[in-house]
Amino acid sequence: MMRKILIIGAGKSTSYLLDYLLGKAEEEKLEITIGDINPSAIPAAVADHKHCSVIALDIFNQTERTNAISNADIVISMLPARFHIKVAEDCVVHKKHLVTASYVSPELLALDKEVKANNLVFMNEIGLDPGVDHMSAMEVIDRIRDKGGKIILFESFCGGLVAPEHDNNLWNYKFTWNPRNVVLAGQGGTAKFIQEGTYKYIPYHRLFRRSEFFEVEGYGRFEGYANRDSLGYREAYGLQNALTIYRGTMRRVGFSKAWNMFIQLGVTDDTYTIENSEKMSYREFINLFLPYSPTDSVELKLRHYLKLDQDDIRWDKLLELNIFDSTKFINIPNATPAQALQKILEDSWTLKAEEKDMIVMYHKFGYELNGEKKQIDSKLVVTGENQTFTAMAKTVGLPVAMAALKILNGKITTPGVQIPISKEVYEPILEELKTYGVNFKEYEVPYLGYNPNSVIN
Repeated sequence: MMRKILIIGAGKSTSYLLDYLLGKAEEEKLEITIGDINPSAIPAAVADHKHCSVIALDIFNQTERTNAISNADIVISMLPARFHIKVAEDCVVHKKHLVTASYVSPELLALDKEVKANNLVFMNEIGLDPGVDHMSAMEVIDRIRDKGGKIILFESFCGGLVAPEHDNNLWNYKFTWNPRNVVLAGQGGTAKFIQEGTYKYIPYHRLFRRSEFFEVEGYGRFEGYANRDSLGYREAYGLQNALTIYRGTMRRVGFSKAWNMFIQLGVTDDTYTIENSEKMSYREFINLFLPYSPTDSVELKLRHYLKLDQDDIRWDKLLELNIFDSTKFINIPNATPAQALQKILEDSWTLKAEEKDMIVMYHKFGYELNGEKKQIDSKLVVTGENQTFTAMAKTVGLPVAMAALKILNGKITTPGVQIPISKEVYEPILEELKTYGVNFKEYEVPYLGYNPNSVIN
């Protein structure tokens, strides 16, 4: 008897997800249904697979949504996070398991009692970050605890970057995920973490000027800036007594200092719209945020405003983005500054068809064992194949697909709205991910605690 998997949404992160499930469809007796608002965009190689069917599915059309969900055995939602709740509510009604790669929302968590009562598994945060970060961190944390160790430091960083062979712009960056999330990074609230037992807070206007640096063997030096709330998983990870908990985003060194220019200008703001933005040139857009001068050029005003010396590499980074071009236009009606900036950046930072991306993840575990302080550094690098089969799609899509199949096969059975922090979940998935080249390397290093010399003030 065939088992039915419904996948809602087929965006950039689904290439490996679909490839994995369709590749196992024959032996696992799977029928894959892809529901998307734009079914014609599904590649023919996927749509024409004998174990795959594609349907038009508008998430706001209750009839389409409930019909599709009621006919499935398990549902994978790859929709934007804010839409998961509609799917989740239908899954409860029709008693279907659910898998998402998104953060658990309060609305979703409120369904936990009903999910458990129906013996359903609602697995969330099972992508890359969140996802692989949870599983790889808990694997080491549990191993240390099993030996009698006590965690006193946990730092975790992750970044979607461009592979070294295609790292050919001055920003050392290209979009490998939703560009809007990159433009709005850090705006969810003041960054909060704990270092050496002291709470620390970084407001948005200083976030990109407080960076930590680290080396990844074979790939050079990186920097990390703090995530919004590093303490959100303190309870889930059992780190209530840790002296340092810091989670952040990785970039190549120099990115954060350059990105801070956009924050100082105000062009990352997403709270208001700009009149006549559709016909506005890039040059006119930048000039909106600079003082009026009857004599000074836009370039000169920007140099003065940002206090950029002639030999400052950040000036060359701005020039590379063509922000002073009067022949390129925003072409977005009623755009917010953030939307206009995203349009400008996409011109320069979009991966070409043959270009590869790269995922880098770095954990630090400081712990006490038998009266001695020790540290383990755990590092992951994954390189994509091309613009479609990206490292981002691999590290997001594969854990989602693996979790769905293991739930379907009764290998993951604990009911409830959850994230992948139990051995039942992370052990088999991490082991299988190794066969796809998603493999952490561990290094035992001296425990130094938090190093204040690594912070730029």
